[in-house]
Amino acid sequence: MSKRLRSSEVCADCSGPDPSWASVNRGTFICDECCSVHRSLGRHISQVRHLKHTPWPPTLLQMVETLYNNGANSIWEHSLLDPASILSGRRKANPQDKVHPNKAEFIKAKYQMLAFVHRLPCRDDDSVTAKDLSKQLHSSVRTGNLETCLRLLSLGAQANFFHPEKGNTPLHVASKAGQILQAELLAVYGADPGTQDSSGKTPVDYARQGGHHELAERLVEIQYELTDRLAFYLCGRKPDHKNGQHFIIPQMADSSLDLSELAKAAKKKLQSLSNHLFEELAMDVYDEVDRRETDAVWLATQNHSTLVTETTVVPFLPVNPEYSSTRNQGRQKLARFNAHEFATLVIDILSDAKRRQQGSPLSGSKDNVELILKTISNQHSIESQDNDQPDYDSVASDEETDLEATASKAHRQKSLDSDLSDGPVTVQEFMEVKNALVASEAKIQQLMKLLGNDAN
Repeated sequence: MSKRLRSSEVCADCSGPDPSWASVNRGTFICDECCSVHRSLGRHISQVRHLKHTPWPPTLLQMVETLYNNGANSIWEHSLLDPASILSGRRKANPQDKVHPNKAEFIKAKYQMLAFVHRLPCRDDDSVTAKDLSKQLHSSVRTGNLETCLRLLSLGAQANFFHPEKGNTPLHVASKAGQILQAELLAVYGADPGTQDSSGKTPVDYARQGGHHELAERLVEIQYELTDRLAFYLCGRKPDHKNGQHFIIPQMADSSLDLSELAKAAKKKLQSLSNHLFEELAMDVYDEVDRRETDAVWLATQNHSTLVTETTVVPFLPVNPEYSSTRNQGRQKLARFNAHEFATLVIDILSDAKRRQQGSPLSGSKDNVELILKTISNQHSIESQDNDQPDYDSVASDEETDLEATASKAHRQKSLDSDLSDGPVTVQEFMEVKNALVASEAKIQQLMKLLGNDAN
């Protein structure tokens, strides 16, 4: 959990007092108003967490605090530190500015456009620059200088860069040196703890070999972060990785629902997806879990004496320009699933992730994906009649159903039973998941009560 913020801490974007949120990948603390803009940009731009009302891995919070205290914000506002910027009319937002358009435009320029980041001299081949930066990152992570590594990452260094001469990645180097905060930073930027070096060893292996047991345990947690987060969302528990338990798969039984032939076919095709396509689906569901949980914290921590307007609400996952339009459409449609529908999807993702790790996945193909799309297309008109959620999918057409919507919609019609690998469902297990889902729906009210008690 977060430490109590010092009075000297201010919002990185507008200098407002007492920031209560953090942008994890930017290494900054931000206020409520600026956070509303960060959330609208998407996790690919800024990954936000509340400092008090969101659970934190201790070393992840320590990493963000270290970056903030060592001036990480100057990386994102480099050119604004030049006195000439004032003469040119460029300035930082201030607490009195309106969220829209003033703060929003500044924050988008700062983090989305990287308008104030120091630029390297242009080269004919950008890949050479990225390679050079990645090699510098490779050398820097053996030290404790986090801000240097963040600066390299901001300029294009790759966290998963495989050094051709050294035969390993920056995370191997950081793990061997016992640099747990560097490992946290690299993981935030996509470093994979399961990557093998030229000797077949992973960063976890080097951490254990060096006696860095806390780091080794944390790397295992990072390796399973996606499935851990999904499991915790449903039942409030995480696997016991220390004792070799890497998955918790809650199961639900509902005898009032029949597993239709279409649902069976869609489930079988979900299991036949290639690892790459399945990972994309799982990551999109992870992002939706993050959006829902962050929404709950956001609404519970706002000043409800004023209305929370639409400008501060994120009703669906923001568009990621690096993804195809079809994938972005499906990511948005995830917001239309109610708690039960979304839970069935999450459980199937967990189940198939476990199956893929324990055995060889079935091969996937483009034709197979197209068959899934057709299957769900046939179901769409029927399912939409039961959908009470508004159509947030402003840029997507209902005819262009994507892979993510495909797998999810199939799960709406089915219950999860002994088909899953963990065996038949007991009454106790069913009640546990049912109670957890009820608790999930009540998160906002619970957090609001907690906030009220804190105020007293």
